[in-house]
Amino acid sequence: MTSTPMTPAVPTGPTAPATPAGRLRWALADCRTMTGRALAHWARRPGEVAVGLLFPVMVVLMMGYLFGGQMDVPGGGSYREFIMPGMFALTMAFGIETTFTAIASDAAKGVTDRFRSMPMASSAVVVGRGAADMLHSVAALAVMVACGLAIGWRWHEGAGRALAAFGLLLLLRFALLWMGVYLGLVAKGPESVAAVQILVWPVGFLSSAMIAPSTMPGWLGAIAEWNPMSATVTACRDLFGGPGAAAGGSWAAENAALMAVVWPLLIVAVFLPLSVRRYRALGR
Repeated sequence: MTSTPMTPAVPTGPTAPATPAGRLRWALADCRTMTGRALAHWARRPGEVAVGLLFPVMVVLMMGYLFGGQMDVPGGGSYREFIMPGMFALTMAFGIETTFTAIASDAAKGVTDRFRSMPMASSAVVVGRGAADMLHSVAALAVMVACGLAIGWRWHEGAGRALAAFGLLLLLRFALLWMGVYLGLVAKGPESVAAVQILVWPVGFLSSAMIAPSTMPGWLGAIAEWNPMSATVTACRDLFGGPGAAAGGSWAAENAALMAVVWPLLIVAVFLPLSVRRYRALGR
């Protein structure tokens, strides 16, 4: 009697559910796992996280107390109150470096390719990273609000308008998040973060964050007023009821609340599809 050789079973991973609801639950579970992974990394490096959270506080103290006495606020008022909305927005912009470094590191080490080969939702890597970075941004914004309250900044138009301002700030961060994801996927490695800093810092400071565009040369002030950062900063100053809210006479300044929504949506419309396309093209 001839025995038929047994073929060893090849282990297979779980397959995606067939129903749309099942696939959605699958994707949400994978996103939650990837978010937890990012948060676990931060928990193992508390010093690095603390430095990132406290750096904007140092900028506030330096600008508010070292240089604030030489700054004139359009319409009068405290310069420290004037710069707080700007520092809120700059803190959201600085977060692009965190996103870039994390995405570029995973791509350079082959971790992203490993994730793509696993039976997991393809959206989980970037969505999980984005969720973790948004949580980090909420914490950074809370630290900056505490700093502002400590140096005398207040919102003067009620809690509802203040919450609307914080919503605009987080919308800006959400938009810049996708820019960070895309740049991280196309970069050669995390050491390219210097190129991102060269992009973020001039764009951030060439705005109404620290000084009013009306004090700049005409052509430079026009560029600053149309800067997406300026739209969010000016809208927040108006919602908080702080000094400098009425500065600027251009269409962009007068419609800052509208542009504070339009600019982030345009950035998302450009960089979200680019990020998805680049992610799918990895390893080809």
